[in-house]
Amino acid sequence: MASSTVAGNTGWYRGRVKAVPSGDCLVIVAISTPKPGQTLPERTITLSSLIAPRLARRGGVDEPFAWESREFLRKLCIGKEVAFRVDYNVPTINRDFGTVFLGNQNVAMLVVSGGWAKTRDQGLQRGEVSPYLVELLRLEEQAKQEGLGRWSKTPGAAEASIRNLPPSAIGDPSNLDAMGLLSANKGRPLEGIVEQVRDGSTVRVYLLPEFQFVQVFVAGIQAPQMGRRAAPESVVEPEVKADETNGNVTGEPRGPLTASQRVAVSTSAETVVDPVAYEAKFFTEMRVLNRDVRIVLEGVDKFSNLIGSVYYPDGESAKDLALELVENGFAKYVEWSANMMEEEAKRRLKTAELQAKKSKLKLWTNYVPPPTNSKAIHDQNFTGKVVEVVSGDCIIVADDSIPYGSPLAERRVNLSSIRCPKLGNPRRDEKPAPYAREAKEFLRTRLIGRQVNVQMEYSRNVGPANGSAAVPAGAPEARTMDFGSVFLLSTSKAEADDAPSAVASAGSQQTGVNVAELIVGRGFGTVVRHRDFEERSNYYDTLLAAESRAISGRKGIHSAKDPPVMHITDLTTTSAKKAKDFLPFLHRSRKVPAVVEYVLSGHRFKLLIPKETCSIAFSLSGVRCPGRDEPYSDEAIALMRRKIMQRDVEIEVETVDRIGNFLGSLWESRTNVAVTLLEAGLAKLQTSFGSDRIPDFHLLEQAEQSAKKEKLKIWENYVEGEEVSNGTTVEKKQQEALKVTVTEVLGGGKFYVQPIGDSNLASLEKQLANLNLQETPLLGAFNPKKGDTVLCLFGADKAWYRAMIVNGPKGPVESPKDIFEVFYIDYGNQEEVQYSQLRPLDQSVSHSPGLAQLCTLAYVKIPNLEDDFGQESAEYLSELTLSSGKVFTAKVEEKDTASGKVKGQGTGTVFSVTLVAEESEISVNAAMLQEGLARLEKRNRRDRKERQLALDNLETFQDEARTSRRGMWQYGDIQSDDEDTAPPARKAGGRK
Repeated sequence: MASSTVAGNTGWYRGRVKAVPSGDCLVIVAISTPKPGQTLPERTITLSSLIAPRLARRGGVDEPFAWESREFLRKLCIGKEVAFRVDYNVPTINRDFGTVFLGNQNVAMLVVSGGWAKTRDQGLQRGEVSPYLVELLRLEEQAKQEGLGRWSKTPGAAEASIRNLPPSAIGDPSNLDAMGLLSANKGRPLEGIVEQVRDGSTVRVYLLPEFQFVQVFVAGIQAPQMGRRAAPESVVEPEVKADETNGNVTGEPRGPLTASQRVAVSTSAETVVDPVAYEAKFFTEMRVLNRDVRIVLEGVDKFSNLIGSVYYPDGESAKDLALELVENGFAKYVEWSANMMEEEAKRRLKTAELQAKKSKLKLWTNYVPPPTNSKAIHDQNFTGKVVEVVSGDCIIVADDSIPYGSPLAERRVNLSSIRCPKLGNPRRDEKPAPYAREAKEFLRTRLIGRQVNVQMEYSRNVGPANGSAAVPAGAPEARTMDFGSVFLLSTSKAEADDAPSAVASAGSQQTGVNVAELIVGRGFGTVVRHRDFEERSNYYDTLLAAESRAISGRKGIHSAKDPPVMHITDLTTTSAKKAKDFLPFLHRSRKVPAVVEYVLSGHRFKLLIPKETCSIAFSLSGVRCPGRDEPYSDEAIALMRRKIMQRDVEIEVETVDRIGNFLGSLWESRTNVAVTLLEAGLAKLQTSFGSDRIPDFHLLEQAEQSAKKEKLKIWENYVEGEEVSNGTTVEKKQQEALKVTVTEVLGGGKFYVQPIGDSNLASLEKQLANLNLQETPLLGAFNPKKGDTVLCLFGADKAWYRAMIVNGPKGPVESPKDIFEVFYIDYGNQEEVQYSQLRPLDQSVSHSPGLAQLCTLAYVKIPNLEDDFGQESAEYLSELTLSSGKVFTAKVEEKDTASGKVKGQGTGTVFSVTLVAEESEISVNAAMLQEGLARLEKRNRRDRKERQLALDNLETFQDEARTSRRGMWQYGDIQSDDEDTAPPARKAGGRK
């Protein structure tokens, strides 16, 4: 479309000045938007009837005022919109001469009036002159009279205008000391003028004011190469013809090649040129060719090529050529030269390339992103309280919007785009990496129990081993990790100093301190270098800046110092004896500081004792919560996780049980957590415990009574003084309880007890002690038979006791050494004796019935001696019970009158009991289950309420044995509960 100053004349076109080769020549390119795969047509116009001084070519010298002449025209026109027409063409040199208007001003007249070119009138007869020749001649004469430009009358001005070019400026780059130039100007912006664009990412520049002519490869990127061109004579460029409808330069028969035409021409060359190469070069030319630029030298490659960043003016600001090329898809990010740049510049380039790939611009038109297992998460922001710090880069947050008893109440959040040292896996003997414990502890002390805002960002599928191996979604054993940014809602000054970006701007989503920035800034983590299409933190640049501060400050893992070493003795994985050895150390102080490492159940925890550098298993004295899979078990665990998980607490240790669990009381912020559990109706008091040894026992009783009164949780069906069974309210029965000692342990969990304080026993012992039984009865005079009660001399203490004949010789006694098998009716043990050790029963001791009472442990099944683990069960039961003078309370749960015969002796009723030692925390029944040497009896829907409650309480101990793989559970679950038999019999040759 023609300019308004020349409207009405055909042959006028609009364009933009792309380059100014000399003081009288312009390269003008069309203004219209190029089509994909094409560059805009352009024309080289020499101003009609003008001759400007010539610049030096290779090995030559400038004509006087040549540089000033070119600079005048360059500064006047470069990058500006002009209107032009071709006045004539000289075929012998294939050059177009024309008239150019800049706005309302004739450019040739401005050049001549400034004295920067002279007018030539040759070719007047051939019509090869400017239409404005007369005016040009007048302006030239005026400039001469005024001594302007090349007509200067100042002595020596012409000589002074000739540049003193260094060798590199006249085409001898081997004379350039690239390394010296870099060392003298590293990081300092150098002024220059781009004289040539070799390709999109390579420019040749005059460095001012010394006019060093250097080739600069743009740092951090690589545009497509132009390749080797065919011989000049083989390339015929079509002519550019005017578009009469709009006055624009068009790509018709004469002029520059389009991208597709250039590819066709390049088929005769050695290298096929990517069509984007021409577009990239054109893009760079339109922004920097013949422009004033700033060059920041970044480095030198092994071939002594200069690598630098190029900045060009754009209005009041300066733009980075590399960033512009990458953002528009004309260049790729290259790591080797980007490493010479600052981190911030590298990040911008990588981000720009990623966006160009996503938009499939130019180079990336056919780009197929690599498969990724990273997926963005949208609209999953929430607030909550941090209940656990898993590691330096992973926390668990209790979502405020979900009740704490719900399975979804706690959400695991991995901090986006950072990685902290791994804590290792003790089960695989993996030790923590340097600073792993410090990273976790740093996060624990700042986050645990505090309110946070979570912004979920992406999820990633990982392998099961260590979370580092990416796997496709749905693959076997794959798991999904959710990543997000976590912000502390209230912060201290120290935390704000560690995270300078914490101050939120208006409208920003960020509130408070970014936890990931906090830990990276302290040197406890590094920023993940994501692959192209992996999702990343919305605050990625902030994290990289924090990492740079930590590196420069030599903090944490970036320091040269050796990491602190801390040896923790884990008493939860050692023997019970070693745990008992630590008991005196924990008894030295009444209350011992500790940290709750893990909540194993509502009343059982793993604690770290920093002062003693050990970890222990700790249970609350006198309190039991529902076992695993029981109602309200999960709520009890969730309550404790929110109240005390990873909190600083105080404990008072009372004792250690047989498997190494420490028993005692625990306080958090001066609150006894047992009271918290009881008040919430999530625990019961253990009445078998000695209440005098439990601190705050009166508070525990009050808390339980309060929960009962309000019918909370486990007490929801509680009726004071009554119990509910199968929907019918019945009165509670008084349970029979006996004080006994255990006198003999048999296989299959059977044992004999003897009552304590029985008057018959004292009288019987006195009478037996007064008997005089020295003489052996005569053969034939005394013939005991099976079932007879006799007196028998016990070999261990040489005392006489009542016994029943179980087996003996058939027929009359023939020798004093004949063997009889006897059962001691007052103690329950059996042995084989000679006839000489037997005496007839004295009338004084015959009227009293046998005192030994056969019992079994209620609610549990114990294998027989011939079964797998039968021997171990009997030995462990003996160890628990057969201590001299040890007194037990035997609570009678059931009586069986049909199973009284054991190996032939008639002993009457069998009592099924719960056996509790006077100074023990748990019953023998529970201890057998806990050790994996017994299992619970089968449940039945018709079970009475007492039995159901008892099974519920005991199941906790069985679950503990199953989880720890103790005893019969060491190879996993044993046979089904539907079977009433014990574990399978031991095979010949023993267990493997």
